[in-house]
Amino acid sequence: MQSITYNAKSKLINEFFECDTNQLQKNYPSILEINVPKKTFLYRQGDRYSDLSWIKSGIVKLSHLTEQGSEITVDLLKRGDVIGCFQNNFASQEIEETAQALSEVNYYRIAHGDFKAMMSHQTELAWYVIENMYARKQRVERKLRTILTQPVEMRVITTLLELAGMFGIRCTHGYTLEIHLTQQEVADLVGASRSVVSTVLNDFRNRGMLDYTRDQICINDIALHDSYKF
Repeated sequence: MQSITYNAKSKLINEFFECDTNQLQKNYPSILEINVPKKTFLYRQGDRYSDLSWIKSGIVKLSHLTEQGSEITVDLLKRGDVIGCFQNNFASQEIEETAQALSEVNYYRIAHGDFKAMMSHQTELAWYVIENMYARKQRVERKLRTILTQPVEMRVITTLLELAGMFGIRCTHGYTLEIHLTQQEVADLVGASRSVVSTVLNDFRNRGMLDYTRDQICINDIALHDSYKF
């Protein structure tokens, strides 16, 4: 099967998300549409979460708490991403990550069996999910390589440019992120301490590469690219 183009993917997922939930429940009885406020946990690390969550709107943070008590931000997810339990033997396994809303989030919650049936009935939709999961896998692997091989400055630049691509809105300076992140959350994303990341961000701001307030980050993507000759 050929890869679905961006426009076709957008149309496909938009049409699916516009479906009436009551109609979907006729074929997939477990599906529920849920709306949660910012900071709500969709599930926590260690839970025996047996369903899948399909994000319709908003931003969800996936994180893992190490045995030493450090939180690692694994990824940030948005509309169209699916998370939760993809395995049949979910009853014997604990979820290894925490999913928390970083904004108001609207999502479908659906049981493993119903999701599997939906994917077998709607092959284009199944391929959309596969491509999205592959893109997520690539993003996480790229992040791991960056953390292991690059200095903090480069990790911050790479992360900011990636966030601009995912959550950025064009502005006069470059991109304004439609996601609010604290310096600690940026530090968690790049695998560095908050104090080091704070120093890097202040340096970037003094050099005109970005600007930020308590509520917003504005990225000068051209300056970021030029500074490190991507």
